[in-house]
Amino acid sequence: MTEPSPDLSGDPANGLEWFGREVEAALAHRGASQRQLADATGYKEPYVSKAKNGKALPSMHFARGCDRFFNTSGYFARLLVQVSERGHPGWFVPYINLEKQASRIEDYSNALIMGMLQTWEYAEATFRATFPYETDEQIKSRVEARLARREVLEREGAPLLWVILHETTLRTVVGGRAVMADQLRQLAADSGNPHVTLQVLRSHTGAPASGTPFTLLTPDDGATVLYTEAMGQGHVTDSAHSVDHGRTLFERLRAAARDPEGSVALIREIAEEYDR
Repeated sequence: MTEPSPDLSGDPANGLEWFGREVEAALAHRGASQRQLADATGYKEPYVSKAKNGKALPSMHFARGCDRFFNTSGYFARLLVQVSERGHPGWFVPYINLEKQASRIEDYSNALIMGMLQTWEYAEATFRATFPYETDEQIKSRVEARLARREVLEREGAPLLWVILHETTLRTVVGGRAVMADQLRQLAADSGNPHVTLQVLRSHTGAPASGTPFTLLTPDDGATVLYTEAMGQGHVTDSAHSVDHGRTLFERLRAAARDPEGSVALIREIAEEYDR
């Protein structure tokens, strides 16, 4: 087929629908069925149906399978990258790319639960609080982009993710008690992933080593970088001094936090409190 260049400018806010339309158009052009695409990419037909109808974010493995099936030189893979980045502010995209390349991610969250681990309802509630004048479609686009970050944990060779959550993140009611109960149950389930370790820093521990959230990202073949945020902007630095300082803070937070097993037990306990 003739391969276009991915360009989502001026297209609908829902990038998943755009990706799905391209898959549907490619199937029609080739005269192929949804089942044939499923067989070729190694996925079940319901998965392909959801991707084609814009109901789920496809994996990069599926996008590359589409490129092989439709004989395109990376079009669907590049389109998926654009769809995944859609909904993120421009200043956050560099972090997203670092997150995708990391072999180890160490995060300290003291206000909201880390985006990669958020449920749909929790993410939607945070965006509605931050962007109260946006339309439902705009909010949906932001939520889809945030939840797409989970793919990092589901890929082959997933990074080791170590997250320290201040107890405040578990006690702040985002979206209502039912939403929080589901979010905390999701956290507990995520802790069962051998690549994920969660620790909770109890409020009664006192002043934390850091008053602001931050993330350390380490790629397979490069030096660790430090990511921090200020109002409306993100900052990535590979300065040895800054990274060493971030590492020292993270180690102090890790030492003060509850051990992983006790942390997951606490997360489940608080989830039950929300249920009551």
